[in-house]
Amino acid sequence: MSLYSAIEPRSSGFLEVSKLHKIYYEECGIKDGIPVIFLHGGPGGGFGERDRRYFDPEAYRIVLFDQRGAGKSTPAFCLEENDTWNLVADIEKLREHLGIEKWIVFGGSWGATLALVYAEKHIDRVLAMVLRGICTLRKEELRWFYQEGASYLFPDRWEEYVEPIPEEERGDIMTAYYKRFTGDNVEERLRCAKAWSKWEMSISQLRINPDTLSLCADDSFSLSLARIECHYFINEGFFDSPNYVLDNANIIHESRIPVTIIQGRYDVCCPAKTAWELYKKLPNAEFYLIEDAGHSAKEEGITKKLVEACDKYKTLVKA
Repeated sequence: MSLYSAIEPRSSGFLEVSKLHKIYYEECGIKDGIPVIFLHGGPGGGFGERDRRYFDPEAYRIVLFDQRGAGKSTPAFCLEENDTWNLVADIEKLREHLGIEKWIVFGGSWGATLALVYAEKHIDRVLAMVLRGICTLRKEELRWFYQEGASYLFPDRWEEYVEPIPEEERGDIMTAYYKRFTGDNVEERLRCAKAWSKWEMSISQLRINPDTLSLCADDSFSLSLARIECHYFINEGFFDSPNYVLDNANIIHESRIPVTIIQGRYDVCCPAKTAWELYKKLPNAEFYLIEDAGHSAKEEGITKKLVEACDKYKTLVKA
């Protein structure tokens, strides 16, 4: 099953979620379809045209939005008033603004983290969940990707990633990058943002994709992704306990809502261990480990399974 054909938004706009922030959103598909919200990754990644295409536009009312500081939302790259709990509140404000009672929640990578936290906070508003490339922003996950672990598999790309950071600061690379992302040196900030983004984009797929890597050439994309990601990661997701997401997964399990978990076997950004631990907390969920895939939703096996999951829910789930 491939993606659905490209579609244009049926409506779009900006929603003021605070005196500082306005979030950009789109609606696609049919107005009276099953509501589904797409939560993009990063944080800071924004959504793209491809993200509309996992869903049958004849069956779904598709909602997509750029989280605070990302994509078309304003102000760009802003870290002020930008944390997990504000994003959860934004999702609820958008739901109320659009007059939706309940919706399917679809998210990958950081989008899966946000989807889980939203569901744990507002389970009565969730019809079903489709989750891909699971992460929960625990220290062990962040250390694997940004300090020691993935570096053993990609020493050539790791060398480029750490190059902007002096050797004496490499004992805590995230902190060193955050200092530069929030500093006054604009040129250094951009240089570091591109190095951070290139590291992530270059190892997100089982086989490197030049189109994915080319995203790093865009200054806005790199600044948004790197600054906002690092802001969230330094603060460990703004959670009040180190295992917050998994510790509260029982709320989802007890609700009996349908959940599909899709994970690449060779995901080095968000290793399969976390997805497996989530599955143990949600034993009634459908769990698919894609053998020939890494982290990206653009990989064929993952794309196919995401579309299949959404096709199944359009007949099983009623708003």
